[in-house]
Amino acid sequence: MFDLRAIRDNPQAFDQAWAKKGLSPQTGAILALDAQIRDAKTSRQDAEAIRNRHSKQIGKAKATGDEAEAQRLMDLVSDAKKTIESAGETVAHLSGDLQTLMLSLPNIPLADVPEGADESENQLAAPLWGMPRKFTFTPKDHVDLGAALKTRQGQPMMDFESAARLSGARFVALRGELARLERALALFMLDLQTGSHGYEEVSPPLLVRSDALIGTGQLPKFGEDSFATTDGLWLIATSEIALTNLIREDILRLDQLPMRMCAHTPCFRSEAGSAGRDTRGMIRLHQFDKVELVSIVAHEAAGLEELERMTGCAEAVLQALDLPYRKMLLCAGDMGFGARKTYDLEVWLPTQETYREISSCSYCGDFQGRRMQARYRPPESEETPRPKPEFVHTLNGSGLAVGRTLVAVMENYQNEDGSITIPDVLQDYMGGQTQIGG
Repeated sequence: MFDLRAIRDNPQAFDQAWAKKGLSPQTGAILALDAQIRDAKTSRQDAEAIRNRHSKQIGKAKATGDEAEAQRLMDLVSDAKKTIESAGETVAHLSGDLQTLMLSLPNIPLADVPEGADESENQLAAPLWGMPRKFTFTPKDHVDLGAALKTRQGQPMMDFESAARLSGARFVALRGELARLERALALFMLDLQTGSHGYEEVSPPLLVRSDALIGTGQLPKFGEDSFATTDGLWLIATSEIALTNLIREDILRLDQLPMRMCAHTPCFRSEAGSAGRDTRGMIRLHQFDKVELVSIVAHEAAGLEELERMTGCAEAVLQALDLPYRKMLLCAGDMGFGARKTYDLEVWLPTQETYREISSCSYCGDFQGRRMQARYRPPESEETPRPKPEFVHTLNGSGLAVGRTLVAVMENYQNEDGSITIPDVLQDYMGGQTQIGG
């Protein structure tokens, strides 16, 4: 949602900002609905004043025996009541239309976000980190590696066929040491983010109500991207939804900010708009694990500082795993619906000979705070002894996508015989094991 007063004051700025995200002008429709709502409210208020004024006079007319005047006044009151009812219905209807329109519009990018339509116009935000490994053999992709690695019973450690029989395409069953390696990655990420970076671990619900998706921006526009249950609940597409909504309709104290939370959860996405993309392997699944980071701050300056910090916390995982990556500043056309500024971290995959997204860290401004009615109370001062609550600013980021990190580890740490060397920082989580297979 957006501040209507700000749109009234400077509609051109909003249209120019939305144009950077590929939208046609929107403020004309917004202001037209707003004007109609205000006209209907004025009609209702005028009619209420007529009703109240004449209702008092009816008794006086009857007391004096002036039945004709009493009838005239009653007719005026009756007409006023009809106008009140009609105007109220108009306000309710148009307000619903305005809310639907406003909820469907994306956040506006910050001024320093580059213009561009898609990922080809994103900008490198920092020097490349790490050197891609030079293999003395032809590396295999994670699908072939995972299928060749066998459990003690001779089953593939990365099993797409069995998962497809259970659930259909874009699911995987990990077995044995690969399942443990995935768990080790998630535990390492959680320990790093909670122990070194000060995030509070949360175990949130995986099913949420529609209001939660509206609050973080997945509804009403992107319902097809998520899975709904038969009783109106939704499986979370990311734990950002659950974590951020923990403060919905709250008024926080200033000393509670910044609030930093993280969670390791399964995530569920229908991938409705990705037909034909990454159909092989674990890059784009309907169910995957992710360690998510969420921060709640007071204002834009704090939010921009937090964005750099959060991105650094995600980078720390890649650096500890010694995985080459690059940091990209997304152009306006490639940013998510709720973002004002986004950095993507892209890890090197040797078999694709390119960098692929493994984390996206976004500053959302007060966009989600408004939708959730989540606020904080500024400090008191002589000028404002009782300051009004203000909307919080929110951030979210992957710290990291666990499945994609597993893919990157497998491909970058593979050996010629098909075994996988376990990165040093994960060996304690693997009971001292240094290698899978071989």
